[in-house]
Amino acid sequence: MTQQTETQTLLQSREGAAAPRAPHRRAHRSWSDVAFGVWGVLVILFLFLPIIVIVIYSFNTGRLLVSWDGFGLDAFATILEKPAIQSAVRVSLITAFIAAIIATVLGTLAGIAMARYPGKWVWWFLGLLLLVSVTPEIVDAVALLPWFVILGQDAGIAMFNDGIVRLSIGSSLFATAVVSYIVRARLVGQDANLEEASADLYAKPITTFRRVTLALAMPAVLAGFLLAFTLSLDNTIVAAFVQVSGTTPWPVYVLSAVRSGLRPEIAAVSTIMLLLTLVALALVALVLKRAGDSATQIARTMTGG
Repeated sequence: MTQQTETQTLLQSREGAAAPRAPHRRAHRSWSDVAFGVWGVLVILFLFLPIIVIVIYSFNTGRLLVSWDGFGLDAFATILEKPAIQSAVRVSLITAFIAAIIATVLGTLAGIAMARYPGKWVWWFLGLLLLVSVTPEIVDAVALLPWFVILGQDAGIAMFNDGIVRLSIGSSLFATAVVSYIVRARLVGQDANLEEASADLYAKPITTFRRVTLALAMPAVLAGFLLAFTLSLDNTIVAAFVQVSGTTPWPVYVLSAVRSGLRPEIAAVSTIMLLLTLVALALVALVLKRAGDSATQIARTMTGG
């Protein structure tokens, strides 16, 4: 009887598993969910519609940006024919690259120090970095201009009379704070036992720093470098104050072009730089993902949270 009962139970379980399930009814969305969804779409359009418009008008064949004559690639071809545009873009890329290197070196050291040597000083230092982050750019620009004049002319340090040097230092201020946040956020969640183990194995401090500490922070360092590069590309106000003749960056060139009317080639270069920024951000996410970070951790690292 017992064997027969077990057989019947097994057959019933198989029949139940084979029986088709009742169709799952889609949950009814409340009016609040629909309202928030619509509101989210409107916010996205509000934020990105101007960017979409400038991308579309970069393919305008007319003489002026606001006058649509037709679709074409004439604006992109014009970039290759105007040395002034090429020079402005070249200056922006060079200064952004140098500023990113400066910000990465200083920000990495600051982030490692805050993560590995905690104390009351960290909160004071974070407050100073926050002050740098929230200070209006016009204040930084007004402060940098006389400082560069004092160093370059009064003190006789010729390096500070160079436009590339001025633009690179001015663009690296805000970017250094950003890199510091990112590196600190990366290392705060990492255990320091590996560094202690390296010291116990009689490794030199510089070896421990290079092979352990820096290796742990490297995804954040690369992400900080790419973000610093993108942030330095559009430092308009500081660049307008500290530039010298012959080293006009792209944002300042655009401001000067407003007086005579914006042309489609301005939108074309803006589109190219937008794509460059998006590629840099995508590389940031890819580097952090290859390091094993989740989407939440990637967002936390990129925002310095």
